[in-house]
Amino acid sequence: MMDRQKEKKRCRMLPSGSAALMGGLLLGTAAVRADEAAAPQQPTATTRTQPVQPAPEPDSALAELIKKGATMEEVARLRDPIATNPIDSLRALKSGNARFYGGVARRPEMSANERRAQILSQTPFAVILGCSDSRVPTELVYDQSLGSLFVVRVAGNVIEPATAGSIEYAVVHLKSHIVVVMGHEGCGAVKAAMLPAAQRNAEPANVRYLLDRIVPAVRNLPPIRDEKARMREAVIANVRVQVHQLKQNPVVVQATKNGKITVVGAYYEIGSGAVDFLETPEELRLSDAEMRAIAQQVRVSARTSEQHHGHDHEH
Repeated sequence: MMDRQKEKKRCRMLPSGSAALMGGLLLGTAAVRADEAAAPQQPTATTRTQPVQPAPEPDSALAELIKKGATMEEVARLRDPIATNPIDSLRALKSGNARFYGGVARRPEMSANERRAQILSQTPFAVILGCSDSRVPTELVYDQSLGSLFVVRVAGNVIEPATAGSIEYAVVHLKSHIVVVMGHEGCGAVKAAMLPAAQRNAEPANVRYLLDRIVPAVRNLPPIRDEKARMREAVIANVRVQVHQLKQNPVVVQATKNGKITVVGAYYEIGSGAVDFLETPEELRLSDAEMRAIAQQVRVSARTSEQHHGHDHEH
């Protein structure tokens, strides 16, 4: 009330034109404030999922050591992974992504000694097989800090000897409890795999090698008119195929049987920042046509491998 009386007094002291202008500004500001108060609150992105669970507090012993200036060796010995079983690992990824797309990411930082301690060991709780696409920054998407994720990236997030070997290493030697095969919106590798064979064959040999591992997933897509919806279906189909391939890996089979890890699929929507997970057998189930396409690719790959070995012996 006092502020408005002061403003009125100030207007009386101004020349007539200036007073009119000031009065108009005051009325306009009041109207905007009234509109803002009356306008319904717009829902935020976080309304898409359940409320984000708070992240666990750092281990008290570790936190106390850090405050006292612990050495990197002491930090490394006490640092445990964020999650210690498959269920908590998936929950941590979901919570981190909810923070990311909801605009409340923590961007976890580390003290100098915590960063140096990374030299001595790593304890990633999750393995992410993702695409090399520059628009898919894995640690940011899941709002995780240094050393929390073991990230394997290749165009089209395909399973092949190099990526499989990296995942095997994480499963056998690190404290990881979940493997996520993550595709993403607008994947260029998947789109290229949908091209006619003549166009794919014009690509360099190593690019063709990657595309050949995606083709079985997109060869028998259902007819979908909408291009964006068709691309989403293609990317998710590829995720299912790569998850299937990974689940045939002997190291992964044994770790899954022992309850050490779980393997899931995921789809990252670049536009919103949200990740949709494919967890259940039904969500990951392959069609008969996809299974036949995979079997055909395995036969072709075996023949190609034999031909390469034959050429090596000749040389």
